[in-house]
Amino acid sequence: MSSVSQEALSKTTPPLSTNFIVPHVPIPRNGVDYRGKVVLAPMVRSGELPSRLLALHYGADLVWGPETIDRSMIGTTRKINPRTSCIEWARPITNVPQGMLGFKKENVLYRIDPAREKGRLIYQIGTSNPDLAVQAAKVVAADVSGIDVNAGCPKPFSTSGGMGAALLRTPDLLASILRELVEKVGKVYEIGISVKIRLLETPELTESLVRKLCGTGIIGLTVHCRTTPMRPRERAIRDQLRMIGSVCREYGVACLMNGDVKNRDEALRLATEYGVDGGMIATAAESNSSAFRTLARGGLAPWREVVMEYLKYAMNVENKWGNTKFSLGQLIPGREACYKAVSMSKSHVECVKLLGLDSAEMMRDAEEADKVLGLNEPIPSKQERKQMRKQMKRALEGGDANGNTGAGQNEKKQKQFELGNSTKEAEYEAHQQVAVA
Repeated sequence: MSSVSQEALSKTTPPLSTNFIVPHVPIPRNGVDYRGKVVLAPMVRSGELPSRLLALHYGADLVWGPETIDRSMIGTTRKINPRTSCIEWARPITNVPQGMLGFKKENVLYRIDPAREKGRLIYQIGTSNPDLAVQAAKVVAADVSGIDVNAGCPKPFSTSGGMGAALLRTPDLLASILRELVEKVGKVYEIGISVKIRLLETPELTESLVRKLCGTGIIGLTVHCRTTPMRPRERAIRDQLRMIGSVCREYGVACLMNGDVKNRDEALRLATEYGVDGGMIATAAESNSSAFRTLARGGLAPWREVVMEYLKYAMNVENKWGNTKFSLGQLIPGREACYKAVSMSKSHVECVKLLGLDSAEMMRDAEEADKVLGLNEPIPSKQERKQMRKQMKRALEGGDANGNTGAGQNEKKQKQFELGNSTKEAEYEAHQQVAVA
C-alpha cells in the first residue's frame, strides 16, 4: 500500500525543476512536504475512505479527505472500530423518527485507516470562523498529517455560510483562520496547515491574495486553475500559475496545481512546465483511480480491475452502501451493460454477482459486509419513504425532544447535511454529504 518512492519516480517521470529544491517553511515533525507529490483532491462522496485507499493503491502520494464542516465534527466521539481497526468519528443520531434509520444509533461522519493512510492523509475543513476551525481541527489533528482549509468550493452550501470560495472575498478573515490554525493546531500537534483556493479575476488580485495567505505560516497552497464562476466543463486556465508558483517559492510555501490534470505523468510534466511543486487530480481519479499510475508502470487499468479493488476496500472498511454505490457509478463506464443493474442493486452480494466478481472470497466478504451494514433488512416501500421524509422534515423544524430549535440556520443546514441521502436504498441513513472542493 505504500506510495511510489521518489527514487522510483525519477526512473519513470521527468525530473522536477530545480526550482523545487529551495529553502522552505520547515515541515513539522508529524507533517508532510507537498513538494514533488501527485495527490488526490478533496471531493464530495469520491473522497471517502475506500476511494482514498484505492488512490494510494495506484500510486497517489497523498490523499485529501472530503471537506468536512467545522460544526459537524465538534462534539463527535472518536472510537476505533474493533472489526476494521479504522478510527471513526461519530455522533448519536437524534431528531430522527422511529424506524427511519433502522438499527443504526449513530452517524459516522469521518473514517480513516491509521495504518494505510499514516503519513499521507490531509484533512480538509470547511469553515468561516477561526474559533470553530480550531475546535474542529483539534478533534482530528493527532490522527492526520495536515489540515487544509477549503477556500475554493463554489457551491451554495459552502458559500452561503461564508465558507469555500466565499472566503476569497474576505481575505482578512481567511488569513486569520489560517494564522489561528497554525498557532493553535499546527504548532501544538506538529502538523502542517495549508489552503486550497481558486483564481481571482486578475493576476494582481490573485497575487495579493496569495501573498497574504503565504504570510500566515502555512506550509502549502493548492490553486484550482478556475475562477469561482467557472464550471468543471470549462477548460482550466493556467495563465497565472507561474506567478503563483513564484510567489509561493518566495515565501517558502509548497504550491500544488489543480484543474484538468488527467494523470500522474501529466501532473509532473505540468508542474515542471509551470514551476510549481506538484499536482492534484480530481475528476480523472474519480472515474479511474489508476490515473495515479505512470505509463511506465502500466498506465490506466481496465475498469473491472479498478472496480474489484474498490469493492474490496469498501467492504473491508464497512463503507456506507449508498456511498459505495455512488462511487461504483463513477468507476463503471455508463455504456457497460451492467451499469444500470449495478446502480439499482441493493446489496454487496447482488452487486458482485452482477459484476461477475462472485469468487468464494468476494462472496464471503460481501455477505459479511451486508450483515454488518444491515443491508439484508427490508427496504421501506415508496409510501413508507414518503412518510419518513415528512417525519424527518418535522423533526428538523421542531428541534429536539426538549423543544430546542437549535442555534441558527447553519446548524439547521448541517442537520440536513447529515441526514441527507445518497441513494434510494439508503435514503434515511444519516450521511454527511461534504461539499465539492
